[in-house]
Amino acid sequence: MRLGRIASPDGVAFVSIEGSPDDPAAVVREIAEHPFGNPTFTGRQWPLADVRLLAPILASKVVCIGKNYAAHIAEMGGAAGEFADPIIFMKPNTAIVGPNIPIQLPADANPVHFEGELAAVIGRPCKDVPASRAAENILGYTIANDVSARDQQKKDGQWTRAKGHDTFCPVGPWIVTDVDPSDLEIRTEVNGEVKQNSRTSNMIHDVGAIVEWISAVMTLLPGDLILTGTPDGVGPIEHGDTVSITIEGIGTLTNPVVRKGKS
Repeated sequence: MRLGRIASPDGVAFVSIEGSPDDPAAVVREIAEHPFGNPTFTGRQWPLADVRLLAPILASKVVCIGKNYAAHIAEMGGAAGEFADPIIFMKPNTAIVGPNIPIQLPADANPVHFEGELAAVIGRPCKDVPASRAAENILGYTIANDVSARDQQKKDGQWTRAKGHDTFCPVGPWIVTDVDPSDLEIRTEVNGEVKQNSRTSNMIHDVGAIVEWISAVMTLLPGDLILTGTPDGVGPIEHGDTVSITIEGIGTLTNPVVRKGKS
């Protein structure tokens, strides 16, 4: 099932997306209340072409894993052996935006990098989850861009400001509930040029291990996002660029880039 969140002429709603997204006949069916558990439907539906896709979930928190691909660690000047355990950091939920919403580069930040990532969406409250039972607590998977201001990251010595700006967490275009996250192609393009091309099987810590590690620290709530790390190939984005991240079995998340103060 593909779950999304839309703006329609009748307001904002959670929906199930029926049919291929490339099919002009695809429709969205409105979900009553929320998509967790066994969602029920209101009976209302709209053509997919007639609605606007929003970020598919409003998370109470965004928990991220840093340096989870050996090749990315190497390109950033580190060694994989330094990170025997997952590294956790967080983004504010105010950083979340949906498909086609501009990533806004701060006027004083340079360079700002894209980071294409697989994101897990938590489906129910959970704490102290063993890796073997992680899947029971996951609603599905979506695509995220962990946008990062590298100069601020270096200057501050920690990552909150550099990764926490408004619009620095594009998410979407929907949540897929029936995809196996263990070995999916992940590809990022900037202006049509491939920059990242890897597979989730190259993660140092898989999704189960990540959920176990995070949930040992904090309670996870329905809708919380877990960004699982980025592969190698990260690089700068500039005003006027377009970033597209494609993950096998999920789809493509596309966002334009603008710098504040420019038109």
